Amino acid sequence: MDYKKLLKKARKELPESVFVKERFEIPKVRGHIQGNKTIISNFFQIADTLRRNPSHMIKFLSKELATPITKQGNLLILGTKVSASMINEKIQKYAKEFVLCFECGKPDTKIIVENNVSYLRCLACGAKYPIKSR
Repeated sequence: MDYKKLLKKARKELPESVFVKERFEIPKVRGHIQGNKTIISNFFQIADTLRRNPSHMIKFLSKELATPITKQGNLLILGTKVSASMINEKIQKYAKEFVLCFECGKPDTKIIVENNVSYLRCLACGAKYPIKSR
């Protein structure tokens, strides 16, 4: 068999799920500014969508936005006034660094630690990359 026929045969035998490109969307932050603080009401829903530990995300956002962040019930309180677009931008950056697979771009990843090194392991394609520990 020639290469093209083998390629066509291999492609036919792959499961359909490999070709499905579902759109992964990160929810936009909802909140308001109260005095000199910013209050986010749906942060834990966003962390749940990304399947990440909220504490890990809070630490990242606190460093990126250079502001102290506290949890109060279901709310996240930022120590300064921060625009929703800036928070959304930082959450996108977090997703790019700690959620989306560098190889296939899917969000089906897990953060694992081996020998004190953090890795992003993709459950869809099997890729494994070292990441910065935050």
